[in-house]
Amino acid sequence: MPEEGVPLTPKADLLTTEEILTLARLFVKEGIDKIRLTGGEPLIRPDVVDIVAQLHQLEGLRTIGITTNGINLARLLPQLQKAGLSAINISLDTLVPAKFEFIVRRKGFHKVMAGIHKAIELGYSPVKVNCVVMRGLNEDELLDFVALTEGLPLDVRFIEYMPFDGNRWNFKKMVSYKEMLNTLQQQWPELEKLPEEESSTAKAFKIPGFRGQLSFITSMSEHFCGTCNRLRITADGNLKVCLFGNSEVSLRDHLRAGASEEELLRIIGAAVGRKKRQHAGMFSIAQMKNRPMILIELLLMLQDSPPAIPSISSQDPFRVQGIRHRGSFSNQMILWKGGWVPQTPLLAQRLLGSVCPQRHCSSHLNSDANPKCLSAVSRAPGTPSGPLPTSDQLTHVDTAGRAAMVDVGGKPDTERVAVASAVVLLGPMAFKLIQENQLKKGDALAVAQLAGVQAAKLTSQLIPLCHHVALSHVQVGLELDGTRHAVGIRVSCRARGPTGVEMEALTAAAVAALTVYDMCKAVSRDIVLGEIKLLSKTGGQRGDFQRT
Repeated sequence: MPEEGVPLTPKADLLTTEEILTLARLFVKEGIDKIRLTGGEPLIRPDVVDIVAQLHQLEGLRTIGITTNGINLARLLPQLQKAGLSAINISLDTLVPAKFEFIVRRKGFHKVMAGIHKAIELGYSPVKVNCVVMRGLNEDELLDFVALTEGLPLDVRFIEYMPFDGNRWNFKKMVSYKEMLNTLQQQWPELEKLPEEESSTAKAFKIPGFRGQLSFITSMSEHFCGTCNRLRITADGNLKVCLFGNSEVSLRDHLRAGASEEELLRIIGAAVGRKKRQHAGMFSIAQMKNRPMILIELLLMLQDSPPAIPSISSQDPFRVQGIRHRGSFSNQMILWKGGWVPQTPLLAQRLLGSVCPQRHCSSHLNSDANPKCLSAVSRAPGTPSGPLPTSDQLTHVDTAGRAAMVDVGGKPDTERVAVASAVVLLGPMAFKLIQENQLKKGDALAVAQLAGVQAAKLTSQLIPLCHHVALSHVQVGLELDGTRHAVGIRVSCRARGPTGVEMEALTAAAVAALTVYDMCKAVSRDIVLGEIKLLSKTGGQRGDFQRT
């Protein structure tokens, strides 16, 4: 707990029981199979037993865990176990009662120990004990913590000290994994390393003959970002895709605004798609504004089941682990890198794609569209296609040959859709930096996507004789093409009115391409923008156009 405390979140801002369960159902449906209730302190919620019981009813959810300070655990654990709680983590940074009170800002050490013993009594094994090691505070207790594992089925997890608001992080206070391991090996040279589970955050060790084990969580000295499959939702409903990132997306606000399941999935997918390859490093994190740890977590969601989908080919970029095909997803297919492969759920694609070499970015995904980022806009059955009827008159000049805006006042309002595309040839170096999201300017795909949307809305201010169009929908998709070291851009615009939206689509594609150039020009100026073209246009009086 920060010395100055933390402001309490108004109750109205917290997720309700039903909102928690709605989000849980959505994530489990998409393949999440483990949910951990954390905090803050989850056991102070009066509905915590009911939440666990209702989570236990979700088909496909394999593990329900809880991370607690342990003060209320002995009292509540029998009810929680009956409700379906299957895993326990207890935060305990010292075995000295006076030091405990200094760290936690309250009494309660003996209650925590009672909670640990109650968990063992009720058959939980292992009971995980989380200890954040800080130089000058508790690094002298490493041996005492490990000694607990001799007679008790504990997994004592030593966590490197991490920077968060309010904890006055200092590099000199951090005790690294290697330093801790060296200390323990001097006492127990027979200490042996255990096999690591896939997507595990911990390096596990065991002393032969001891009932329990010990682990190290090396977030700072040896990050595990590349295999991280965790998402966090804060108590007030914000999605965090990285514990150390300061960007958050409010799912609560969208829920309360009546967002559909498909809309929520798009929002979640976009957030996960922006997850970076790795965190910024301990020194950069220390300079970032972020929540205190006590305010970060309510739900920790992850997949830890064995792989269910085999690798498709040597070119397949997915790390498909712990994602299960469900229901309607099983028969859908997407075109991917020149071959047909099974489609994983949208969230799974986003989560897995965030740690693999291939990156995609889209401002919107239709629920019934091809889930590739650059999905084609479907035309209604029977819609004619082919070349647009041409005219021998330029429409934007008057009889004297001067530039003039076309009068569309007498035209009927119809549904207009246009799709345009562009390509940016980057070269290998710039392509690699975008692929790994390592450009110093930031996420080029996300910035270009927003620039394209903005350009579509401002077309009439950029192109002098274009009419202002009230767009009802803009979709900007960007996809990396490894064979050409290129970014492909595809834009769809829709509006109902008397004039078409092809200029909006073309302007958006062009500006998105220019933005990619701007983001990469410090790396290479040998970048080519090209293939800016209209792909299709529907809804005009002169018929539809479809580029073949």
